[in-house]
Amino acid sequence: MSATGGSGVQHDGRKPLVKLGIVSDLHCNFDGLSRALEIMGQVDELLCLGDSIFEYRFSNEVVGLLKERRAHVIQGNHEEVFMGPQGVRARGHDTIDHSLLQWLADQPARIELEFGGKKVLMVHSTPWEPRGTYVYPHSPQIARFGEAEADFVLYGHTHQQLVRRIGGRLVINPGSTGDGRDYSNGRQLSYAVLDTVSEEVVVTNFEDPFRLKNMSAIM
Repeated sequence: MSATGGSGVQHDGRKPLVKLGIVSDLHCNFDGLSRALEIMGQVDELLCLGDSIFEYRFSNEVVGLLKERRAHVIQGNHEEVFMGPQGVRARGHDTIDHSLLQWLADQPARIELEFGGKKVLMVHSTPWEPRGTYVYPHSPQIARFGEAEADFVLYGHTHQQLVRRIGGRLVINPGSTGDGRDYSNGRQLSYAVLDTVSEEVVVTNFEDPFRLKNMSAIM
């Protein structure tokens, strides 16, 4: 792996990998991530599109599992706040594993990968600057994703699923694997699996185990 101008990471990608597991917006939901990986089964690479943490809360379990799985991880807007001046107090909490905190802090805002000659771009919100815009499936700005120099453009941030070919690029948003906000799927959690050879994308919805656990406790 080598850096690309400080803005991302380039993977050599000579091995023709097939299945990429894609998660996003975990927001400290370890149960959600664990369940997604359980249902997902075997994939060649795991990709996380940012917001692994939630506001000023850090999760040793979530970040530790991503590191253990050697996932390709980028930072989202929640990481940017947590790692910035506003997060000084939160970062000093004595329950945080500081080796995991440093690992997450070292992750870039975007990653460029290449598998079998096909380019994969990972961003949290948008491929363009300034970052942070919420580009929903019906937003006119979605057309700008077709300008990216990649075969596959993967993004999160909106917590809404999208699989669409735009300007020759396959644009994928897996929805949220940790904080379901999309009423079109009943606010279920979700993840995606991309076959880079056939270019088939399967988005899987599943109930939030954390929510189910809390409901059971109330009942």
